[in-house]
Amino acid sequence: MLRKFTAILSMVILSAQAGASGLDLRLANETAEIMYLTESSTFGYGGADIGLGYLFNEGDDFIISGQAMITGHSAGNNRSLQFGVGVKLAMISIDRPPVNEDVGALAVGGQIRYLFPSSTPVAILAEGFIAPEVVSFSGADRYWEYRFAVELEVTPSARAYIGYRKIGVELLNIVPEFEIDDQAHIGVKFEF
Repeated sequence: MLRKFTAILSMVILSAQAGASGLDLRLANETAEIMYLTESSTFGYGGADIGLGYLFNEGDDFIISGQAMITGHSAGNNRSLQFGVGVKLAMISIDRPPVNEDVGALAVGGQIRYLFPSSTPVAILAEGFIAPEVVSFSGADRYWEYRFAVELEVTPSARAYIGYRKIGVELLNIVPEFEIDDQAHIGVKFEF
């Protein structure tokens, strides 16, 4: 418990110094994740959404991650459709006997988001990251995660969502597939 509290406190301090502009809190039955969000105008035309996250579960596994996602609208008149490409660096600690491993991965990913045109803004989102063996390290053979969500804009600076996420890692010579998260979640995303 002290390790979880220390990691969350460290992220709060680091994100305050980085000029955080948002917070994403995701809760499931056995998993919780907190991510601080900021933007950088040094990437491309519209900048990049940058996040620093900490995920933990009841099994004392945790993931510390940093990600950058560049998003934009599709060509043409469809401004409701948004695409994104990005990278994610994940440091994963697995602590479930007989497995006690600290591994990492540099994953590439993408995102598709569609905002339904209506008086109540509702959006659907699909997002995924994958790291094959060549960019997985310290005993990891492969890392992947994907997520689907339905979002509701509560205010211009707050969204609530419900979704499903799966996160897994393959460990060299240990287990073929180790799931860190595989369940539905609820969340809120605030912008400051």
